[in-house]
Amino acid sequence: MTDRIAPERPHRNFYGRLKGKHLKASQQAYLEEDLAQYAPGAVSWESNPERAPLDLDPIFGGREVWLEIGFGGGEHLVHQAARNPDVGLIGAEPYINGVAKLLGLLSDATADNIRIHPGDVRDLFDVLPRASIGRAFLLYPDPWPKARHHRRRFVTTEHLEPLARVLKPGAIFRVATDIPDYVRQTLAEVPQHGFTWLAEGPTDWREPWDDWTRTRYEAKAVREGRVPHYLTFRRD
Repeated sequence: MTDRIAPERPHRNFYGRLKGKHLKASQQAYLEEDLAQYAPGAVSWESNPERAPLDLDPIFGGREVWLEIGFGGGEHLVHQAARNPDVGLIGAEPYINGVAKLLGLLSDATADNIRIHPGDVRDLFDVLPRASIGRAFLLYPDPWPKARHHRRRFVTTEHLEPLARVLKPGAIFRVATDIPDYVRQTLAEVPQHGFTWLAEGPTDWREPWDDWTRTRYEAKAVREGRVPHYLTFRRD
């Protein structure tokens, strides 16, 4: 019998900030004292070099699992967890200040159905089992407005292929953005990776979802005169 050989770690450029200029003492304490209890399992390459799949059933008690990609300050993640106690939610966010804000919200909440990956969602995709996620959210992602940076956006093959792999057939993928060109790229790219856009009329992308809660990013967009778009896709 030969020992199992761990896969080689892929080279992945990461664009964007990992940390802001300052964390409050309370936020630093949340990271040091509370973050570990919200881990979804061994995700990092250091803790899981063989990239063994996560066993989500014991983590969430057999509940369906949803994924939020880039949860910002965590308002939407906490909102969905409170509305759906029969669902487990994993939030991925590399910006540590956003992670600290979410932990602050959780200190005042009673949500036992949230887990946090404080890093690149691509590392999480590596270890999520195939067809294990029932719903995914991409809400106000970094727009990377310059044309030469559009390849850094989430709605590219590098991200959409593994997303499609981990979503169950029939799973819903929601995208919210206030950037018209991001809408264009999303509608051009997402259907090429095994998704169907479910809009039947203008209100399907102009009006928010029934269970929506406005995030700070959307509030800022509205204040500055930008129009939110709400796109809903189904995994084929």
